[in-house]
Amino acid sequence: MFYYFGYGSNINLISLKAKGVIPVSSEKAVLKDWKLRFNVQHWFTHEGGMGNIEPSTDSGNWVEGMIHLCPEEHLPSLDAMESEGVAYKRIEIEVETDNGPKKALTYVGMPAFLNEECLPTRRYLNIILKGAIQAGLSENYLFKLQNQVLKPEETYPDFEPQKDVNKEFNSESISPYKNLTALAGHVFDMSKARRNLQVITPLFGGKDMTLFHIKRHDSSTGNEQIEDFLNDRISPAVKNYLNGYLDAYQKEFEYVGKYKY
Repeated sequence: MFYYFGYGSNINLISLKAKGVIPVSSEKAVLKDWKLRFNVQHWFTHEGGMGNIEPSTDSGNWVEGMIHLCPEEHLPSLDAMESEGVAYKRIEIEVETDNGPKKALTYVGMPAFLNEECLPTRRYLNIILKGAIQAGLSENYLFKLQNQVLKPEETYPDFEPQKDVNKEFNSESISPYKNLTALAGHVFDMSKARRNLQVITPLFGGKDMTLFHIKRHDSSTGNEQIEDFLNDRISPAVKNYLNGYLDAYQKEFEYVGKYKY
């Protein structure tokens, strides 16, 4: 078992579960003399800035979150989702809890991914806020989160694939190709991705990530199924979220065909 301190979207248990991490127990915690930032550039620029923590000399700064007790076998999944060693570095810190101080693992942004111009999206901040409210974090801290400046929201058109690409894939045929990933019925080749995107290949390669993204939306209950997507039982906001990723994929990757469920 290990303790993990989540301060961003991983405050939210639904979000954490979507990453394959299911805690044995969770409780609120405070990290004193650190400050919350949103200056870690997401893999895709349309997603804005991700949460980060930095030491602070101002005694008035603190970070609130959740300390999760997790099975040891979940650490590799957590490392992968946080791009440990590339976008984030895993460190050990000590937090205050209602049951006394506890040492825990957490992640801090690495220099290559820091961008001081980044702002969080409404979706991302909503995930944090929902988790923070459910956890019972302090009113002062909730006020800080609620007044965070956000990245302007964007609306994306429905994705239009290349008409001259007719190859089809399914879960069985895509599986051997770790450079291919599927999303919302479309397949992309990630092999020529820019350096900062190469980290996602082991995560997304050889499979369809549609349900993963649906469960990463701030409206997710954690109970969605791929049938909800196939039967058009997803909200306009979730459709726009998927279209945002399809737009980004079209710019970053090569479109290679359709995905059949």
